[in-house]
Amino acid sequence: QVRLQESGPGLVKPAQTLSLTCTVSGSSITATYQYWHWIRQSPGKGLEWIGMISYSGTVYASPSLKSRTTISLVTSTNQFTLQVNSVTPEDTAVYFCARDPTSGLDTWGQGTQVTVSS
Repeated sequence: QVRLQESGPGLVKPAQTLSLTCTVSGSSITATYQYWHWIRQSPGKGLEWIGMISYSGTVYASPSLKSRTTISLVTSTNQFTLQVNSVTPEDTAVYFCARDPTSGLDTWGQGTQVTVSS
């Protein structure tokens, strides 16, 4: 059974960098045709897709966040990471990681709250 778990600081100050890690168990992040996504949900808003990284390390990011976002694979620990630079209070959200084995997002982490505040 594949499981994903997000981790990272719950509070980030404005203008700093938000860093999150998604730990994957039950599947290798480099297994062929697996795609690993980051999604967030801000208070009172719907889900917003942030970006994804493929099993081979190819990254696709939302145009609205691309300039501030870095997504990486950490193969030694079977994790993938998200960094968002220069955060503002508008980046406050619950952040989710999810897996897409080419058939859609089939497994999600439970989500982690990140608040941007001084």
